[in-house]
Amino acid sequence: MPTPRETVLAALHARLSVLSATVLRGEALPERVPPDGLIILRDGDPGAPEVTLSPRRYHYEHQAEIEAIVAPRQSADRDEALDDLLAAIGTAIAADRTLGGLCDWIEASAPQPVDLPVEGAATMKAAIVPITLGGCR
Repeated sequence: MPTPRETVLAALHARLSVLSATVLRGEALPERVPPDGLIILRDGDPGAPEVTLSPRRYHYEHQAEIEAIVAPRQSADRDEALDDLLAAIGTAIAADRTLGGLCDWIEASAPQPVDLPVEGAATMKAAIVPITLGGCR
C-alpha cells in the first residue's frame, strides 16, 4: 500500500501528465528534450510536521520541485516556449488545488529561471518551480 506522501506525489504527477510536454518523475535529465518540452517532478522535502491535538494529527507542508525545460532553439522562441510551458503548469495546478482532496492546498511559487549549458549547442532554457503541498493526508 503506497504511503500518503507517495499517493500525493503520484496524484501531482498524474495532474501534470495531461500536458503536451513529456512528464517524468525523479529522473535524470535526458540527452534530448522533446519538442513540446520536458517536466521533471522532484519529490522534494516533506518538512517537519505541525501537530494538532484531540485527535492527534500530523500536518505536513511538503516542498516538491518541478523542473520545466524547453529544447534549444532561437533565443526569443526559447523564452516564449518556457513561458508557455510554465503557464500550462500553472493552469494544471489551478484546475484542482486539492488533488482530489489529498491536500488542503497546492501552491506554486515563482519560477527560478536557469540556463542549462549544452556542449557544442545553444543552452537549454529551464526553470525550477517550487511547489508547496500543504495539509497533505
